Amino acid sequence: MGIGTSIILKANASTGGTDMLAYVIREYRPNIRTGSLIVIIDTIIIVVNVIFFKQIEIGLYSAITIYLMGKMIDIIFEGINFTKMVYIISDKYLEISDRIVKDLQRGATGIYAKGMYTNEEKVMLLCVVSRNEAMRIKQISKKIDPGSFVVISNAREAFGIGFKRE
Repeated sequence: MGIGTSIILKANASTGGTDMLAYVIREYRPNIRTGSLIVIIDTIIIVVNVIFFKQIEIGLYSAITIYLMGKMIDIIFEGINFTKMVYIISDKYLEISDRIVKDLQRGATGIYAKGMYTNEEKVMLLCVVSRNEAMRIKQISKKIDPGSFVVISNAREAFGIGFKRE
């Protein structure tokens, strides 16, 4: 169901159902993902259905189906190659960035930052990498400086050298 809906949506067409309402909402809120909108709208419909008809089992099965459909739409629209942003705060930032460049052939950007808790100025490394590379960077960072502060977050898209080009 998710694959079929995705194909229809990619062709800028509509099934005539909740995806039509999702299109209207996206005109006013273009930053919301289509898959998420469809899931939200369909979930509201399921909740109302469960309240009126008192069939919880059917509602639960429907919720699972709608969740999976929304995920499939997101995967087809946005792909499965999500990138990760890794932020590293460490006094040994030069060693860590050297290892990242040598071991992963990835760049790292040094950003001057000030810790508001400690009032110290530091260099924070920013790396945009694949999922697997994010785990390797975490290992590199912890091996060089066990006290390093590492934050890994999702990045929906990355464009440029080593990533997609538009």
